[in-house]
Amino acid sequence: MFPPQESAARWAPAGTPTVILVVGVNGSGKTTSIAKLAHRYKNEGKRVLLAPADTFRAAAVQQLITWAERVGCEYVPAQQDQKPDSVAYQAVEKGLAKKFDVVIIDTAGRLDNKKNLMDELEKIVRVMKKLIPSAPHEVLLVLDGNTGQTAVRQAKNFEHTAGVTGLIVTKLDGTAKGGAVISMRAEVDTPVKWIGLGEKMTDLEAFDAELFVDEIFKPEGE
Repeated sequence: MFPPQESAARWAPAGTPTVILVVGVNGSGKTTSIAKLAHRYKNEGKRVLLAPADTFRAAAVQQLITWAERVGCEYVPAQQDQKPDSVAYQAVEKGLAKKFDVVIIDTAGRLDNKKNLMDELEKIVRVMKKLIPSAPHEVLLVLDGNTGQTAVRQAKNFEHTAGVTGLIVTKLDGTAKGGAVISMRAEVDTPVKWIGLGEKMTDLEAFDAELFVDEIFKPEGE
């Protein structure tokens, strides 16, 4: 069910920042996943820039800025009600000018069936492409692994409307034990690229199908 290599991250050509757009509904663990991803890339020696383009909620902007400061990476200042596409444009522009390796852009928590919000996502993508035609290199959809069929439905709908290239499945530290990932794989073409296993900064792992399947079938108590 898990073809080899499909979970590998997509990178921009050398000399161009890799632009990652992160989407998902509120409450899925989106902002925390961005922080974990930034922490991981920073520890790998990459220069990371965060962009809080969820400008509908002042709390969301502040939350991402707080995480950026904790992780020790730079961010693009943004204000509530600023146009999300302008924040994204500034981020990509700064990423190019200052030679960042990775630019991660947060977006408003949106339901896949709200047309105006999905149109806004397309606008964000359009303005990025003015600066880097190949951007975004990844569109990662964050899904709560405990929400079962709701998560599967969201994945299907986002897959068709937002050009999603990979999934981050969060909250797999509880009783779910990865069943969400299996059902996702059975019904959605988009590969799982990352799994969230807890609250710590290091609790985000690249999805490894062999390790994952071994863990699923490991007898209780081992």
